[in-house]
Amino acid sequence: MRLLVVEDDEVAAEYVRKGLMEAGHVVDLAPDGDLGLEMARAADYDALILDRMLPKLDGLELLSNLREDGDATPVLILSALGEVDHKVEGLRAGGDDYLAKPYSFTELLARVEAIGRRSDPNAAVTKLKVGDLEMDLLARTVRRAGLKILLQPREFRLLECLMRNAGRVVTRTMLLEKVWDYHFDPQTNVIDVHISRLRGKIDKEFDEPLLHTVRGAGYRLQL
Repeated sequence: MRLLVVEDDEVAAEYVRKGLMEAGHVVDLAPDGDLGLEMARAADYDALILDRMLPKLDGLELLSNLREDGDATPVLILSALGEVDHKVEGLRAGGDDYLAKPYSFTELLARVEAIGRRSDPNAAVTKLKVGDLEMDLLARTVRRAGLKILLQPREFRLLECLMRNAGRVVTRTMLLEKVWDYHFDPQTNVIDVHISRLRGKIDKEFDEPLLHTVRGAGYRLQL
């Protein structure tokens, strides 16, 4: 998922960002409410993680503005205010879930993924299959013809993107946005290098290639 974390505590924000990225998500950070609102309005996020007490614009005000805009992006509110009344206030302002500080990262991750699944039917998919290639999104494993294939985190996300779009051409721009979170072409061969490594792992030892280059267009995963 693509996530926006709005948190003014730099240490806490980096802790959450690092953990979410290690879990395979793309994460943007905003250090105050004004920038958080601007970023939330400018991009299509799967979920927001929103600190309640923020400089410039309070977290609940930010949330109310989004809901008034008609933005239904799921929001997990984080707050040191953990009383029942505070939680009710946050949920009534439009929050989808409320997590009091201090919290365990495991619980935060589970809650974020839960609210993401509610809004996106595709996110509920836990296994992907193309021919004899299988990906388990929960166990984060990949097998082809029953043989386990070890992938680096970026390779896993790249393959997931291709498998979710099986049979369709996936352009370089799509891969840059979904896998690297670039909204511009950095004019490097980063995609080519990763595609080559991925092809070596999922195709090299098998008779039928799955990963195809569509010259001048992008890549397609299919038998």
